[in-house]
Amino acid sequence: MKLVLFQELLDLNRAFEEVLRGLERMEKVRHFQSDMIRRARADAETARVDANREFFDNFEDLVEDDASWAYKFQRQYDRKARDPFDLYLEVKEREEARRKKGLPARVVLLPDWDKDDEERYDQARAEKKKRAARKKVRVTKQRKANPGRSKRSTPTTAAPAKGEARQ
Repeated sequence: MKLVLFQELLDLNRAFEEVLRGLERMEKVRHFQSDMIRRARADAETARVDANREFFDNFEDLVEDDASWAYKFQRQYDRKARDPFDLYLEVKEREEARRKKGLPARVVLLPDWDKDDEERYDQARAEKKKRAARKKVRVTKQRKANPGRSKRSTPTTAAPAKGEARQ
């Protein structure tokens, strides 16, 4: 919420209070017509009421905007922070409740599913990639160390000796 807006409204009400007190003091002085001063006081009080009413009519919109933002942020945060296994347990509980009521299942749950299955799979896959990368580095180092040797060597042909002709 906008604390500055409350401060502004408070300052405005204090200013109206000063004006109203001044008008009350003027009303007691005999040089001024008391009806005219009372009318000015009523006008000042009406202006203060109108300003406060305008603020609080719009205040609801400000609060609703802030609340809307806060609820959206909370939902997004909760979605990000939610453990996938919690979702599995929630679905499992709902399906068990449906089964108890005699309703058909909406979701088929894997029997004996373990939340660590995926982690083990990811770890095994990462290890496989590491081994492949290490092997590739080893092969590259061997090629750099022995540039003349390669897996695909081209056969060399001997030059014909003197007196021999190529056939």
